[in-house]
Amino acid sequence: MFRVNQFVSKSVLGICLVFSLSSFTYADEAEGLRIAKERKARDEGWEDSFASTTMILRNDSGQESERELRVYTLEVPDQGDKSLTVFDSPADIKGTAFLSFSYISEPDDQWMYLPKLKRVKRIATQNKSGPFMSSEFAYEDMSSFELEKFKFNYLRTETFEGQEVFVVEQVPTDRFSGYSKQVVFIDTAEYRPLKTDFYDKKGSLLKTLTLEDYELYMDKYWRPTVSTMSNVQTGKGTTLIINDIALQTGEVDERNFDEKRLKRVR
Repeated sequence: MFRVNQFVSKSVLGICLVFSLSSFTYADEAEGLRIAKERKARDEGWEDSFASTTMILRNDSGQESERELRVYTLEVPDQGDKSLTVFDSPADIKGTAFLSFSYISEPDDQWMYLPKLKRVKRIATQNKSGPFMSSEFAYEDMSSFELEKFKFNYLRTETFEGQEVFVVEQVPTDRFSGYSKQVVFIDTAEYRPLKTDFYDKKGSLLKTLTLEDYELYMDKYWRPTVSTMSNVQTGKGTTLIINDIALQTGEVDERNFDEKRLKRVR
């Protein structure tokens, strides 16, 4: 009788352990999704934006070059955002324009107008892991944050740069993504991403994005003034500095978010 009871006890214990581990995993995924939803919800309703931006490219020797650009963004509820980036300097890339349509559950549409070639080039889905304008940002980094593009998993809560943060793993659902996963550090007070580690397809750390000097607009929307993408494998980096930004301008011309008009964008 003792042996039978002992066997039953071990079986019950094993079953309970399996359910316990399953619940723990589910809770991590649920909490990760909850954090991501809250992050998304706190950045909705800004309608449109305009930003004057400086891009600084840094090679592995520390040498730097600068570019000036304008970024127009249009919020499209229940679909994804549209963005238009126009380069004003240096002279050899002046007039280059990049158009991106983000979608919730399908591959993004992206186009690039190259003045020297006088033609509009469509960025193929399988090529969106490539570098954007020779920077350390990839084309896929230029799209808006959409929940359906990732599977989320809460990892832990810790302190980063003196702030309490959620550490959330997000795995891209797009098979053409250049990343196996991203690990995002999100402050627990305002749900702002402070750092993101990007891992390559082999699972090795590839790049780190740091978002700094946040400023509050319209008493609701936080925007980082400085965003730096550092490639830990090559030693190269790219910094985006927002010189001026405005939200809900009502002046972003939706007609310019058309690949057929890219050649005429000024």
